[in-house]
Parts: sequence; C-alpha cells; structure tokens
Amino acid sequence: MKQLDLQELGLRQINSTLQSAIPETDGQQWSVSNPMGLHAIACGLNSKLSVTIDGNAGFYCAGMNQQADVTIKGHAGVGVAENMMSGMVRVTGNASQSAGATGHGGLLVIEGDASSRCGISMKGIDIVIGGSVGHMSGFMAQLGHMVICGDAGEALGDSIYEAILYVAGDVESLGADCIEKQMTPEHEKTLAELLSRAGMDKDVKSFRRYGSARKLYNFNIDHAGDY
Repeated sequence: MKQLDLQELGLRQINSTLQSAIPETDGQQWSVSNPMGLHAIACGLNSKLSVTIDGNAGFYCAGMNQQADVTIKGHAGVGVAENMMSGMVRVTGNASQSAGATGHGGLLVIEGDASSRCGISMKGIDIVIGGSVGHMSGFMAQLGHMVICGDAGEALGDSIYEAILYVAGDVESLGADCIEKQMTPEHEKTLAELLSRAGMDKDVKSFRRYGSARKLYNFNIDHAGDY
C-alpha cells in the first residue's frame, strides 16, 4: 500500500497524485494519513483505486468519484460523496449534512448516523445508513435507493420522484407527496442485496418502503398547497 501524508504533501499534491494514478503501474492500494479534517480530500478520482483516509474528513470528501473505493476511517463533513458517478465510498463514523447529494451512481455506506438532507436530489446513487438520518432526507430524490437502518427525521422524501426509501426504524413525518408503499418479494431481494453490499446484517422483514405518490408531477390546483 502506498502512503501519502497530507500534512507533509498538502491537499493539492495528494489529490493530483490520486487523480493521475494508474492502478496497473502505480499500485491500487493507497492510504492518506493526517487528513486533519480538511475539505475536498480524494475528490475527482476516476480509476479503480482503493483509498483509505485515516481519520476525520471535512467538507465534500470523495466528491465526483468514479470507479474508486474510498474509505474514511472516521467522520465526514458536509457533502461527502457529492455527485458520485460510480465506485464506493464508506464512512465508518457519522456523516454531516447532504451526504451523497446529487449522486448519479455507486454506493455510499455510512456506518453511523447521517445528518439532514441525506441523499438530496439523488439521481441513481444507492445509500445505506447504519444509523439514523436527519430531517428532509431524500428531498427531491429522483432515482436510486436509500436504506435507513435506524430512524428518519421529519419530512422524509419531500417532493420525491422515483427513488425508493427503506426504513427500519421510526419515521418522524413524511414530506410532500411521499407515501408508504407495499414491500414485495422483489423489493426484499433488492434490499437484501444492498445490505449485503454494505456489509450490514439486518432483517429485511423489519423495513418499510416509501416512495412517490406521483401527485406533484403535473400541476394540479387541488394539490396547490403541497407544491
């Protein structure tokens, strides 16, 4: 495994090295020490690297990720894995606001809790949270899956499109146009696969499914109060 000391090399050099690394010639396994909670660590990676960040990360860590697997051994600040396209990002601690925002693909795993607006405007990313999420999570979620093994705060899935939300714990309240839907064997299979990929052992029977009532897709004067 190749070691990069962020305190010694600086953020620009760390990101430049990782962005230009070729797994076949430069090695696949990388470790970043002394992250010091800095912002934008390991952003814009676009090859099949495995990167471990040994400590807490600041805002927008592992943003715009493609193909790489990034593990943050600690907590992550605002916008972790924002706009991810593919690959996997794992946070072993908790994540701050807007985790996985606007993500188009890949898997984001948060082993602890996630703050408000987790998965805001998600567009195909899958997110698995081992704990609970804050208010307005899944806001305007368009595509993908969010699995919440704990509780969900108020206004879950507000103005949701076609994303699917699974919650094992309590939901404080649902947002506009978000409703509970039937769990079918097909959904249980999908949920089991997501939990397996995230490395979490949970009973799929304990989850409920939520999605869009599709009443806000087109303007209707009878629903004006919900827009």
